Amino acid sequence: MAYFAPFVDETGFHTPTYKDILADQLQQARNIFGQDIYLEADSQDYQYISTFALKMNDTLQAIQFAYDSRGPGTAIGSGLDILVKLNGIRRSSATFSTCIVTLIGTPGTVISNGVTQDSSGYYWNLPASVAIGTGGTVSVMATCQTVGPIAANSGDISIIVTPTYGWTSVLNTSSATLGVAVETDSQIRSRQAISTAQPSRTVLEGTKGAIAAVSGVTRFIVYENPTNDIDSDGLPPHSITAVVEGGSDADIAQAIFLKKGPGCLTNGTTVVNVTDQFGQVLPIGFYRPTYIDIDVVDNVKALAGYTTATTSSIKEALVNYLNSLSIGDDLPASSLWGSSLSAMLNLSKPIFSITSLTLARHGEAQGTADVVTAFNEVMRGNMDYLTINVT
Repeated sequence: MAYFAPFVDETGFHTPTYKDILADQLQQARNIFGQDIYLEADSQDYQYISTFALKMNDTLQAIQFAYDSRGPGTAIGSGLDILVKLNGIRRSSATFSTCIVTLIGTPGTVISNGVTQDSSGYYWNLPASVAIGTGGTVSVMATCQTVGPIAANSGDISIIVTPTYGWTSVLNTSSATLGVAVETDSQIRSRQAISTAQPSRTVLEGTKGAIAAVSGVTRFIVYENPTNDIDSDGLPPHSITAVVEGGSDADIAQAIFLKKGPGCLTNGTTVVNVTDQFGQVLPIGFYRPTYIDIDVVDNVKALAGYTTATTSSIKEALVNYLNSLSIGDDLPASSLWGSSLSAMLNLSKPIFSITSLTLARHGEAQGTADVVTAFNEVMRGNMDYLTINVT
């Protein structure tokens, strides 16, 4: 394709390629200095001209990025952050996993800047100063030092990293609340598309948009039962049921209160009393998701190029896929085959093959059937529950 001047039309911004720019610059040099000028790739003149052509192409690419930053569908990074503010939302920051742990030791022992460790090697910070109670125990919130969805199941956090005289042991009797990685461009684009429904004609879509705009909300779903009967999910008649991950209880309840229809039951086990401008108190209910850990046994045959790092990549791919599912999504067994294969950079040159794969809810018998979820359940990936057998 020949060089052309950059232009904008109804289909967007058009620029020539680097090869077209270089070819045009070389031809212009021949027009000026003569057709017999030596401009092969090994000549100094060619190198000089190609440098300028590259700089021109870099400038055009920067202009392309600026042009694309005008809309949320093509904007990236900070440009996308600016645009979504027009919809009243912002990119969700990364958060740390937290877990209630019980410290055991001599009553009155003060633990300063304590650190514990789980069975996977992750460190968890205790509050700056903790005193063991008169009964010899105290329960506190531990925060993982590593950002993102770090899982810790019951009993995983049991190692004292910063020994303190009088502090004898630590344990967690419940699973950690997962943190989240920083929201990606694709995720915030999806949330921006939902948020535009706030001023929509349908009240339900407006409610969804309001929940999506709540700071810290990462995943959610809203069910509606407009009938006179309990529906197949067990949801009450004439109700909406929101299941929301992330965000504060108060902010979520306020968003639902402002957008829900009159006379509509807000169903859920988390209930927040919201007071309207006339002083009337209205209970707003919604659910927090119930996390379902998945056991996976993936049997693979190592081919040329397979290393221990490949095993880690397979586990990471499976965890990322499980954590990407939406609330209420079932888990097709076949999708885990695809997730495992995504650990390979080039499928045309495979470094392993999958001989069999089974799955189940944590603690249940392994099988090949899909895992079905309830309306308020969501899958959760956990490295500890993934077994990769290599032959």
